Amino acid sequence: MKRFLIGFGGVLLLAAIAFVTLAPGIVERQRNQIDGQPLPQVSPEARALHDTLTIVDLHGDTLLWKRDMLEPAQRGHIDLPRLQEGNVALQVFSSVTKTPKDQNYTANTDETDNITLLAIGQLQPLRTWGSLLERTLWHGEKLARAVEGSEGQLAFVRDPADIVPVRAPDSAEPPVAVMLSVEGLHNLEGDLANLDALYDAGVRMAGLVHFFDNELAGSMHGVEKAGLTAMGREAVRQMEGMGMIVDIAHCSHACVADVLAQAQRPVVSSHGGVQATCPVNRNLTDAEVRGVARTGGVIGIGYWPGAVCDTSPTAIVTAMTHVRDLVGIEHVALGSDFDGSVTTRFDTAQLVQVTQALMEAGFSEEEIRAVMGGNALRVLEEGLEPQGRTSA
Repeated sequence: MKRFLIGFGGVLLLAAIAFVTLAPGIVERQRNQIDGQPLPQVSPEARALHDTLTIVDLHGDTLLWKRDMLEPAQRGHIDLPRLQEGNVALQVFSSVTKTPKDQNYTANTDETDNITLLAIGQLQPLRTWGSLLERTLWHGEKLARAVEGSEGQLAFVRDPADIVPVRAPDSAEPPVAVMLSVEGLHNLEGDLANLDALYDAGVRMAGLVHFFDNELAGSMHGVEKAGLTAMGREAVRQMEGMGMIVDIAHCSHACVADVLAQAQRPVVSSHGGVQATCPVNRNLTDAEVRGVARTGGVIGIGYWPGAVCDTSPTAIVTAMTHVRDLVGIEHVALGSDFDGSVTTRFDTAQLVQVTQALMEAGFSEEEIRAVMGGNALRVLEEGLEPQGRTSA
């Protein structure tokens, strides 16, 4: 019996080792895919223009997964080599801390959580297993370590001054700038004072909600889909004061309306689409697009079917064209949602596909420069400037 128990224990140990070694990669391969459909040939003119652009992507979820972003990966959509190949100047990385089981765009509660099992399977620090706040702090540490270990190839954006070298790099091979955001402020764990902890960890943009309603607001994918709560209104006020950009991605229509009515600074929809070209509930109505424009903000257009009802570069540019024609080119930006449990046609190394599609759609060089990064940089510079940090 003793030999049997020892042998059985050994099997369990090997199974556990195999789980923590293999499972994270298997899960990511299943969640973040490239569909393999044909891509248009890139013209020499598009390649030449792309290589001169200052490119900003407002949303990627790479920090959620267990891999070294400094090393080339055979899965997912973003890593440092692919950012460099795609000529990305600034990548915003989001912290995802909780997602519901059977996640959908229609109605989700906050009663289940997929990320806890992921945190355990990835052998993240024990403090992250039961705390949403600690998960974001851990993501901030991961990003900071990547910057420190990059030998100058990555640079952390925390202040408007950090945007200056992105606009005017002083070397032939400038570092890729990175910024930290949050996908849903349920990681405040009910305490607005934790905004300071997020800020100190480097968070400079935050979505109020993700796939379920929380203490601050209703989600477009929640149950009640309500507007801002009193806590949510106070959070928006404090975020604007401290230089943390408000992101309305995933907000219910009531939440979007409340944010736009209150906003004193540019508002961002970091990743998504518009209902005029893709009638999915998470996408913005024309009235909401106009509201974002009135704040001086931008709409980051995504690359997956939920955002543009396809994965083709043409579908992405169709959404961008609608925003341009409705409110002006200055409100269009990139919001890939790469590594966000989405299927796309291409990864970040192939961003020239968007440049090619913009050229084919008749966008001018000036318009392409604005869409691919200029507009986002303007909003980041303005939004990161503190106007007096306030605490609850």
